[in-house]
Amino acid sequence: MDLGLTLPSFVAGTDRATTLEWCRRIDDGPFTTIAVGERTAFHSHEMFATLAFAAAATSRVRIAATVAVVPTHDTVRIAKQVATIDVLSGGRFTLGVGVGGREQDYRALSTPFRNRFARLDEQVDAMRRIWRGEAVIDGVPPIGPIPVQAGGPPILTSSMGPKSLARSARWADGIAGFSLGPDPDEVGATFAAVRAAWADAGRTTAPALTTSSWYSLADDGPERLHRYASEYLSTFGPEVARSMADLCRLSDAGRLREAIAGLEEAGCEEFVLVPTSGDLDELDRLLAAIA
Repeated sequence: MDLGLTLPSFVAGTDRATTLEWCRRIDDGPFTTIAVGERTAFHSHEMFATLAFAAAATSRVRIAATVAVVPTHDTVRIAKQVATIDVLSGGRFTLGVGVGGREQDYRALSTPFRNRFARLDEQVDAMRRIWRGEAVIDGVPPIGPIPVQAGGPPILTSSMGPKSLARSARWADGIAGFSLGPDPDEVGATFAAVRAAWADAGRTTAPALTTSSWYSLADDGPERLHRYASEYLSTFGPEVARSMADLCRLSDAGRLREAIAGLEEAGCEEFVLVPTSGDLDELDRLLAAIA
């Protein structure tokens, strides 16, 4: 199983020097992917700007959006952004897509929350046509650049519900999951549902199976992990946020190694860890734990 690592772009106060050093150490380390997530109504850095920064600061690891809330974006603009990052990274880009669960992000960007699932299907189809060099608007020439990866970057879906998964199984290359624990049994069940959805959709290629989780290996790891998760999930209400944060358990090296072994047994192909601190010592502790 491969290991990826997310930049601490959701940690308040993360600056250029910290981001650059995380990029360098991830690229020099045992990781296969450097990832960035997306939220708008939050103190996080903007995702595509950060991904472009990571592409320029690295040369080996894949660059992944985990995940872009595509229905909040203009289709042509996001297709052009993705293609540009794929070119500038030398064909190392992976696009995770989803609809998100926070209406406030849609409101902040003046985009409709309704019909977002159907819009995602349409947007993925349009993006792929743009990446193939097809004209998608009458009277407007094709929109470049053409991605380095033929047909465009791989697209991973974050859909988990049966209906959403059935829809995305028609066009996705795999799944970009998230598990609070992480719980290998839960992840394994999700992967089984993904394989079944792929089969039902008549897909002949196996889906890429990835998941991710928050972690903290600091001396105050349990408290820091819980505090970070509670803040991130606070839009769902304080009680729900606390109960969900209680499920997060990657707060020491032993639990981390146990989770890695369990996820590998569950069929996970890449596990992307999400830091809850921009402290470089946190990255050093992670490297020591997985050495």
